[in-house]
Amino acid sequence: MRLHICAMGRLRGGAERDLIDDYLKRLDRTGRPMGLGPTSEHQLDDRKGGGMEAEAALLDKACPAGAVRVMLDERGEVLSSPEFARKIERWRDTGAQDVAFFIGGADGLSPGLRETGDAAISLGRMVWPHALVRVMLAEQLYRAATILAGSPYHRV
Repeated sequence: MRLHICAMGRLRGGAERDLIDDYLKRLDRTGRPMGLGPTSEHQLDDRKGGGMEAEAALLDKACPAGAVRVMLDERGEVLSSPEFARKIERWRDTGAQDVAFFIGGADGLSPGLRETGDAAISLGRMVWPHALVRVMLAEQLYRAATILAGSPYHRV
């Protein structure tokens, strides 16, 4: 099952970019034998400044047809790491070919785009900078793969 991170804004270099690259590389090694991956990162820019609706159109276009659509949103469901891993496992085991995770711009995801989601997940009740959300998502995807693989990375 292919994974997609569809995010507004571009991260070029720096600590966040390094962490994302590291976790996605680990995810590829751990997840591929279990049918998770590859992971694609779609970094999108709204160069015309069209606001949330323009961002929604870019995010929607980046999402593969038929993908499970997961909105990262502060109003979403708060999951433990094992619960997140089980969700990914269910999507994989029920035949999903693609799962796309949506990360909006500074104002979040447009209400219309949020309504198209198959799931909404929150990384907690606090609001996080978008670069950190990408790092946290990449780490949680890697952690989910290790949980499903029975690796000791996730200790309870």
